[in-house]
Amino acid sequence: MKKYDVVIAGAGNAGLSAAIQMALAGKKTLLIEQHNLPGGCASSFRRGRFEIEPSLHELCDLGPADNPGDVRTIFDAYGVKVDWIKVPDCFRVISTYSDGTPMDVTMPSGVQPFIDQMEVYVPGSRAKMTELFDLFEEVLDGISYITASAGHADSNVLKAKYPNMLRTGAYPTQKVFDALKLPKKCQDILAVYWSYLGVDMEHLAFIHYAAMVHKYVSRSAYIPKHTSHEISTAMTERFRELGGEIWFNCRAEQFLFDGDRLCGVKTSMGDVACDYALANINPDILYGKMIPKELIPEREKKLSAARDGRFGARMFTAYFCLDCPAEALGIKDYSIFLPKSSDSAKEYRDIMGGMATNDYSIFLCYNIANPDISPEGTCICSFTTFGSPVDWNGLSDKDYVKFKNDVARKFLKSLKDKAGIDLAGHIEEVAVATPWTFARYLGTPEGAVYGHETADWDGMMARMMMLSTDYPVKGLRPIGAAGPRGDGYSAAYICGQLVAKLALKDLAEGGKQ
Repeated sequence: MKKYDVVIAGAGNAGLSAAIQMALAGKKTLLIEQHNLPGGCASSFRRGRFEIEPSLHELCDLGPADNPGDVRTIFDAYGVKVDWIKVPDCFRVISTYSDGTPMDVTMPSGVQPFIDQMEVYVPGSRAKMTELFDLFEEVLDGISYITASAGHADSNVLKAKYPNMLRTGAYPTQKVFDALKLPKKCQDILAVYWSYLGVDMEHLAFIHYAAMVHKYVSRSAYIPKHTSHEISTAMTERFRELGGEIWFNCRAEQFLFDGDRLCGVKTSMGDVACDYALANINPDILYGKMIPKELIPEREKKLSAARDGRFGARMFTAYFCLDCPAEALGIKDYSIFLPKSSDSAKEYRDIMGGMATNDYSIFLCYNIANPDISPEGTCICSFTTFGSPVDWNGLSDKDYVKFKNDVARKFLKSLKDKAGIDLAGHIEEVAVATPWTFARYLGTPEGAVYGHETADWDGMMARMMMLSTDYPVKGLRPIGAAGPRGDGYSAAYICGQLVAKLALKDLAEGGKQ
């Protein structure tokens, strides 16, 4: 067997991040990936003359060079170079307010412009919005402190510097909004971002919501110039420059143990020996199929049972490549959220009721931010919503194509009815990715790319505080969407680095946990 210090299974965002961190630390590192390309969702695919972004809407927590977020800081430390493009605004939302009146709102980036524009839509809201963003900033600073402490945060420091984070962080966002007496129309507008985390405002922990929204507003959002495949390729090249080794078309099949300590990985290309492994694999698969039953930690059994049925977002995305420029169709906004109402809890219930009741989608036109993303005189758009098991429980194989095409038509009708934008007659290429697509491509249960819901007792703060306890499997840690930072691109990069640092600490202590 070949021998490595560390083997990382899965070259998704978290796996790539962890691999570079290990290589920078001088560890002989092997990264294995069952696909022939790196990145997982961070990739691209072609239809005709178009190269299409499969999943990334926009990346938060990158920030400009003079105000870097955690992701830019990580990439700079890694030496990863990507051509970034700033997204012009935060979002446009077309829906209805809680009082039933129409809502058509466009919110800019930048804290002060955001607050100023909210004052235009909701006169008299400035003081409360300023108070809210002050709280957002304290929460973000507190999270950074907890992350830096790897779960060993000093309670006295938390109470002295971040008291309001402690008071509000674990409560549902809706309760915090109500406690702050935030005007209801402000709440309706701010609720838009719930879908980016896949948890409605009545169950989404305020600490998670606050961190994300503050990052989007204060530092703007960014996209790579050449789709997210550019990010994955740049990270792969950097890992190799640092001496890392990658095996593509190689599947991790089982983790091997000497007694109760990991000693290697069985792969489709043979066994490899290692002192440590990081698994960018859903925990249900990791513990259910890939380690000996007697070594499955009792806490993980209980956690899996408690999470049963609590999978996060199961993505359903339709991509449309058009034979005319965006302006010819009246498209002016990069992203338009198209919920039926501003009641996130009701929207989530309707989504989980299946496509019969799901009237939620997010429309994107990539050319608004990046005019060169497609051939001259064309544009690329996408619609995204969530899928539900209700949709496929009784669906036969032969009905699959009809079903997904019906959903794509529903997207087109929604955009025309709500925004007056008609794409029909200009569609040159179309592709539809369902939860089955993501399940097959990524190996995630039910196509749940976000792992388990970061909701209620299983929120981000609870997951981060678990880092202070020793991990129960010696020499093995999971990373990715099921990790402490939850879901999304930014969270995956941060999680990969964070867990890699914890693994390095274990190795420095002689592999003892």
